[in-house]
Amino acid sequence: MKKTFKIEPPIDTNTVVLHSCCAPCSSAIVEALLKINIKPIIFYYNPNIYPSEEYNKRKDECKRFAQLNNLTQFDADYNHNEWLEYIKGYESDCERGQRCLLCFKMRMLKTAQFALANNIPLFTTTLASSRWKDLEQINQAGIFAQQQTSVMFWSQNWRKGGLQQRRNELLKEYAFYNQLYCGCEFSKAQQQNKPQ
Repeated sequence: MKKTFKIEPPIDTNTVVLHSCCAPCSSAIVEALLKINIKPIIFYYNPNIYPSEEYNKRKDECKRFAQLNNLTQFDADYNHNEWLEYIKGYESDCERGQRCLLCFKMRMLKTAQFALANNIPLFTTTLASSRWKDLEQINQAGIFAQQQTSVMFWSQNWRKGGLQQRRNELLKEYAFYNQLYCGCEFSKAQQQNKPQ
């Protein structure tokens, strides 16, 4: 008998800080959270995204989606140079390498700090919805941020239970801009250099 997929927060709460990488990845997660009476506060912090035009496209789509669902979105500062400094020495790493883990740690820590500053006891991330990302790395980064702040990280595989399929449906329904690379210039170069 197939086990029923159920979304259950690790603590009793009606709010969560949802770190969002983009609108397509947020959509099905937001819908699922609202169905169980959890109102996410969308936190857009992605200093890895390059160039700034790409960053703004993703941010604006995320904002549009938040407004359509009467949700609050907070935009953190875009400081790509700070991100470059943080991952220095790992620029040539392949996807899912040490560069990605450092990137996740930086973004999860900022998300947890935002949650702490706003007395929100729980945070999670849309990064865990992408099949291109290493779920273990994302969870490692989330636990790192939890240890630094004492705000609980909600470790959830947001690909399961039909959420990936629903994401694709909502992508079409909302006519979202859908990027074809992770975000940073290094992932973009690797994507472009892949054999066709």
